Amino acid sequence: KLTSLALQPAITPELVHGRVHLKCSYSRPSAKPPLQYLVVWWRLSTPGKKEQIQRDTTLQSFSYVEMNGRNLRLGDTVFCTVTAFSRDTPEQQSIPEESKGFYAGIKFLPESLQIAEDGKEHVLTILSTVPIACPGQDGSCKITLQLSTEDLDSQLPGPPDIALSACQVDLLRAPCSESSCAAAAVTVTAVTDFAQDGNRVSRIRAEPVGRRDLLWRAYTPKDVKVTVRDLPTGNCYSFTDPHIITFDGWRYDNYKIGTFLLCRSVSRAFEVHVRQWDCGGHRSATACNCGVAAR
Repeated sequence: KLTSLALQPAITPELVHGRVHLKCSYSRPSAKPPLQYLVVWWRLSTPGKKEQIQRDTTLQSFSYVEMNGRNLRLGDTVFCTVTAFSRDTPEQQSIPEESKGFYAGIKFLPESLQIAEDGKEHVLTILSTVPIACPGQDGSCKITLQLSTEDLDSQLPGPPDIALSACQVDLLRAPCSESSCAAAAVTVTAVTDFAQDGNRVSRIRAEPVGRRDLLWRAYTPKDVKVTVRDLPTGNCYSFTDPHIITFDGWRYDNYKIGTFLLCRSVSRAFEVHVRQWDCGGHRSATACNCGVAAR
């Protein structure tokens, strides 16, 4: 065998005649006579096991394979192996060099989320590692993904544990760079559910909609796992004649008659008013809540 030639094969996605292809490129050392290259394409069929899908013998410094939805589908992790040899002495081959695995499909960044019931928004980026083809004449070079959430601890009562900023996102075609050929973002927030229900696990699912081509129609991306950390919810009280306990635990009394602002949010349109009326008669000056208004 020849020594290692540092061919450094790498896979990049490309549209060829409007169809999605993967390109295996490698550096070509100067040699006399010129070398030939055996390029073998593989897909990861099960963890740790590869399945051969195509073999090419070429003089070029690249090789293409089409993602046709049959032998190579979205969701596959693809490798290419390159071996160099001379046409005169084909038995003398270089050491085969393998590319890094290329995941073809939809990726979520981050791949999983750990959030808390604190009202914070967390950005989830959705990207396609392969270019978006335009199937029709209307120029709709996009993939529409329907987003849904599911509580994996569904035996517990209550609302879903996470909320998304959008139910659908469009991945619009863009020039491929740094393993992204189209991207969109949504925000994920933990629902403040006023329940001490422990840490719960939900998942976000994305499904392509409205595509007729075989490549996208039969593809469902991997789910995103979201772990929600339970936090105690703040409470404030106004009770009996009225004693008041604030969100942060301060206690005081308000025996006056009238309409009062009980609490107001400094960050959103939310406030509570209370109306208090005499309920102690002539013997004691006390008031009781007799009305409440909230927005």
